Order: sequence, then structure tokens, then C-alpha cells
Amino acid sequence: MGLSRLAALHGVATSYSPSPDVTVSVPDDTVIAVLAALGVDAGTPADVRKCLAAAESRSRLLPPTVVVWAGEPLPPALAGLPPGSTVTVEPEPSDLPGHPAGRPPAPLSMRARAAAPAAPVASPGEAAPEAVPAPEAPPAPGEAPAWWIPPPHGVHRVHVRTPDNRRATATLVAAPLRVPQPPEGTHGFLVQLYSLLSARSWGMGDLGDLADLAVWAGRSVGSGFVQVNPLHAAVPGKPTDPSPYRPSSRRFPDPVHLHVESIPEYGHVRDRATLDDLRQDAAALSEAVLNKGALIDRDAVWELKRQALELVAQVPLTPGRRADYCDFLAEQGQALEDHGLWCALVEVHGPDWHTWPEALRDPRSPGTARARSELLDRVDFHCRLAWLTATQLAAAQRSAEDAGMAVGIVHDLAVGVHPAGADTWSQQEAFAHGMSVGAPPDAFNARGQDWGLPPWRPDVLAATGYAAYRGLLRGLLAHAGALRIDHVMGLFRLWWVPEGRPPTDGTYVAYDAEAMLAVLVLEAHRAGTSVVGEDLGTVAPGVREALARRGVLGTSVLWFERDWEGDGRPLAPEKWRRDCLATATTHDLPSTAARLTGDHVTLRHRLGLLTRSLEEELTADLTDTAEWLALLARLRMLPEGDGDEEAAVRAVHRFLRRTPARMTGVWLPDTVGDRRPQNLPGTWDQYPNWRLPIADAEGHPVTLEEITASPRLHALMEVLRPRKPRTAPPGERRP
Repeated sequence: MGLSRLAALHGVATSYSPSPDVTVSVPDDTVIAVLAALGVDAGTPADVRKCLAAAESRSRLLPPTVVVWAGEPLPPALAGLPPGSTVTVEPEPSDLPGHPAGRPPAPLSMRARAAAPAAPVASPGEAAPEAVPAPEAPPAPGEAPAWWIPPPHGVHRVHVRTPDNRRATATLVAAPLRVPQPPEGTHGFLVQLYSLLSARSWGMGDLGDLADLAVWAGRSVGSGFVQVNPLHAAVPGKPTDPSPYRPSSRRFPDPVHLHVESIPEYGHVRDRATLDDLRQDAAALSEAVLNKGALIDRDAVWELKRQALELVAQVPLTPGRRADYCDFLAEQGQALEDHGLWCALVEVHGPDWHTWPEALRDPRSPGTARARSELLDRVDFHCRLAWLTATQLAAAQRSAEDAGMAVGIVHDLAVGVHPAGADTWSQQEAFAHGMSVGAPPDAFNARGQDWGLPPWRPDVLAATGYAAYRGLLRGLLAHAGALRIDHVMGLFRLWWVPEGRPPTDGTYVAYDAEAMLAVLVLEAHRAGTSVVGEDLGTVAPGVREALARRGVLGTSVLWFERDWEGDGRPLAPEKWRRDCLATATTHDLPSTAARLTGDHVTLRHRLGLLTRSLEEELTADLTDTAEWLALLARLRMLPEGDGDEEAAVRAVHRFLRRTPARMTGVWLPDTVGDRRPQNLPGTWDQYPNWRLPIADAEGHPVTLEEITASPRLHALMEVLRPRKPRTAPPGERRP
């Protein structure tokens, strides 16, 4: 009982429900290990009693972070203050990105009053009030009390002093009600950028290709967005982990995505012979991928680009470029300097900071300070790469907007970072070491999942005013038209797995969802961006409703949209939710052609991933597909009849267009009939995850130029022509 109570005080679950009628108890050893990762010693019953007594004896006047939503009632932490308390809001500095220009607003001071007559209370050093203030009527639903002076949107400090001279200070997140919304009926493409090779690529897709795709899609087929995989910085190594969802840092982009020739200094490199040799080698890499069956080799691409960038870095910046770079350094501050130093130290000591000399494992140690000075040139090189990549990200978004896209580039936020990467080194106190994020056992995976990503500590996030989270979002949103959040349920809770234990021995740890959402809404509001949450799979009750209330769109994939609470049949288009991105597939699922033909089942059979016989799996898959095709036929979306694969793919997207979904996403490989998934969950070296170029129906890789000229693509996009524009309500971006 004591352990359960202690766990509850720290947001650690002692049981969970994989389905409504099933409850599973979490092993005590797991609870104890998770509490230890949160700095709570519960190793013995005596330790539990001691920690429990200490936790229950603490009486906080305010929690570390308080959230207020514009126009909504104050949270209990503020609304329940003793009458006569003095509340002072110290606004955030006005030089922060997104803050209105001008002089910083003065602190806001106010006096909490009761809803019924109360004796006047004088604060220390003040004369007693001459008259009792008139009773304040309780606020109407949806309103704050009359004494409250709403601060501007931002992250402020709130100071409270009670009549008995108790004092408290907390971070105050003042957020608008919702994130900006995309225009209704917006369609666009979903693509893994590395897989999109143009005729000029250096062996994998780059930011130049992304900008080119966006311009073509906006101007030629009326698309409103292009969604890409996470472009976060990877952990270097040989080989590098190719997954974009296990990055070194989510705060800074990876320079492997740079289009080298677009860098202004490139044209002024003196050693043209070496550059020409590098370009020839890059052309050979692309030729091997496009015409010789080779896989995308990120390490080989980076080695060529790194050599070219070393030459580019020798070219002095012009005064204007130098000023721009200096502004970038000042804006990014300590976070960028730490990132650049980590990259420089990796070149000397290897990619896992846990194996570095002990003095260098602490980013704030004297030894690290000396290394910072000794490696100054390399630190500057890596900081410059971050700047160059950021400028090309900004250029891609500008290109998308100039092409008429209503949204532009939709960036992707991975759920976590690599345990040996830059973020875990520079922000060690923010991560729960010895823990990994994953998923509990469910109907699709009886063994659960361990993603190998250390989770953020919710207590440290709250105590620091969510500074790391705010910085992460601000960096990602700077050059985005919208943001997709992978496993958006992680804003509410995450499945923690103690190191060395199976995923079945994990448990859920809760986060302050109100604060996580408020920071997200605030930063998206400042950047003018929409947000899409990947909410597939097991979702706790109330999560989708909470996200929708704040304007965060969900993700609806056609094959999963059934009447699960009714007859289980495919959900009619008019019954789909409105606030979502509707798609036929994702990077973790079979392409539409593979789904329609059953190719994905035979692929999983070849790799030994089936839990039933091939015949049983094919029969179940055929039944599922036949139900959808029958619905498409009844709705007269398949006039060509059975047996026409391309027509069936068009019918699927015609159906998506019929739903009320705000956004419709087209998996770019679907436009040319690609049958191979980009990632096959449950595999590692059995399948070339994250290394395949986009290919046509025969499996031959195709370039960006060939994709955009494909008759199959243009026939498909005919069914997705933009709906007639409507007048956008206040607060909504117009198409």
C-alpha cells in the first residue's frame, strides 16, 4: 500500500489496462526502479515510509509550473489562493523569439479576493485597508475571477505572498486556447526525404530536393503541404543508425541533408579539382542506388559531403553572411555551443559519451571547458553546419509558401533521442537514465516494445519551466508550416522500461499534460503553425478529446478506421473525424498497392514475422481488403470495377477526399505504385529499413523528375483537386 501511494505521488502507475476488461499489475521491482530513476529511494519498506512521510509533509503553495489558458477559469493553484494574497506576474524578457517588440511590460500585481465577504488583510509593511472590498461574485463558467489581470501569452514568473507571509514562485505558462488550424480540404504529400533522389542528389534526397518537390507540388497539383521524416541530427558511427527516429539531437538538424551546391560559399572554393572529384563520387553513389540495386548509404553520402563542407568552410563569409551567422549563434546560445562541442568531441573520442574520459562526460566540468577552448575551430565548424542547414530549411519553407502552399513543410518530431547522443550529454539532468521508452504488450505485440530511447524526467521538466521542451519546439517550428508529433500520447504518459528488463516489465509514467500542451500551443501560436499528432494504437481515455480541444489534429489511417464500437465494418466517410490528417498509409505500414495485392503478407512471411500460417494471414488480409473495396464500389468510387490496381488506389484516395478531414496526405511512393515499406517494424538487419529509394510498381527506383512526370501520379492527383475555397473563420489561416 505504501509503495503504491508513493508511486502515485510521483505519477508512476502500479497497474495498467491493455483493454477495458483487463487490468495488469506492475511488478514491484519495476516500480522501485522507476522511482529510483526519479530520484526517489524506495528500495526497502523503511525507505518507502521515509519518502512517503517526506512527500506528504511537504505543502506547496504553488506547483513548479502553473498553466493559464486565455479566457478559461484559473487553475486551482491560483483560484484557491487564500483571500488577500498578493499575486505578481513578472513577464518574460521581451527579446525572446516570438515576443512582441518594444519595452518589456511592467510586472502585473493583483490581490486575490474571496467570493464572499472577508476581513481585510494588510500585507507586511502596508497600512490596513480603510474599507472591506465588496464581495466578488463567483466567475461565470469559462471566465477568470475579476481580480485576475490576464498576462500576455508567454512563459512568465508568478510570485505569490499570502497574508501570513508564506511565499512561492513558479513558472506561469499563459497560452492561447488552440493552435492555428490549416484550411479545410488541404492535401499534400508524405515522404521520407532520404528516399527522394533527384538527378542532382549526392546519393540520397536533400533539402534542395525538398524545396523542388514543394514548388512543383504547390504550383502543378495544388498541394498544400509536404510532410517529411524527422531531420534531426543523427549519431555518427560506422554504420550510423539509419533510423530518423533515434537521433542524437532533436534540437538541431542533420547537415547530411544539405544541398552542398546551394551554399553561397561553394562557388568560391579554390580547390575545384577536389570538388569535382567529390561530385563524381556522389554521382556514382546515386547511379548505384538508382540503377544498380544498391541501398542508400548515408555514411558514404556524409563522408563526401563532409569533405566538401570542409572546403566550403575555408571560404571567408561576406560581411552580411557573417552577421547572419553571428545572429544565429546568439539566438541559439548555449544549446548550439554544446551541440557543436559534442560533435567535435565525437571526432576525438567516439560517438558514445559514456566511454569518453571521465572529465568530458560532464558538459560543465573544467576538463570540458578546456576541451571547448582546444577544439574551438571544430566547434565552430559544426555550429556553422547547423546554421547552413537551418538556412536551407528556411529556404524550403519559403519556396513552399511562394508556390502557394497553405501550410508548407510539415516537420516531424521524434518521440525521443539516442542514449549516447548530444542531447543526453548536454541535458543529462533532464533524462531518466537507466530507463527506455517503449510500449506495453497489446493484441499486435504480446512482448511489448522497447525503443531504446531514454525518457525525459517529468519532475525536472516541471521544475525548470519546461525550458528544454520549449527550446526544442521553438527550434523545430522556426522553419515549419506545421509539426507532426510522433506518438503524441507521450505528452500525457510514456511506457518506461528499466534497463535490462523486457518491455513486459515496464510501467506508465505520467507527465503534466496540461503544461506539455500549453507549451506546445504557445510555441505553435507564436510560429503560426498547425500541429498533427500521431495518435494511432492504444490511446488512454480522454487523450484525443484533450488534443482536439487544443486544436491538435489526429492521424486517421484508412485501414484502421472501422466502427469498433459497433459492427466493426469500415467506417463510412461522413463518420470520420474532421480534425485529422487522413491517409492511406504511413512509413511504418505497407504501401497501398502492397495492401491491395497482399504483397505485404508474403513479405512478412519470407522474414518469419507471421504469427499464423501464410494461408490464414492471406485469408484474413483478403477479407479485410474486400470489405473496403466493396464499400468503395457501393459509394461509386470504383467505376473501373475489380482487378484494376491503379483504379483501386485512386478509389482509396477518392474516399479519403470524401471524409471531412482537414488534411489529406498522399504517401509519395503510392503515386508510382511502390510496394516496399520504408520501415518494417520488428526487423533490424533482416530488412533494409530507412535505406530504400522510392521505386515504381516493378521495383525500379525512380527519380524526383520521373515521379513528377508520372502519368500514374497525375491520374491519382486528379481525384484530389482542391475543394472550392471557403471563408476562413477568425484565427484560421486562409488557403
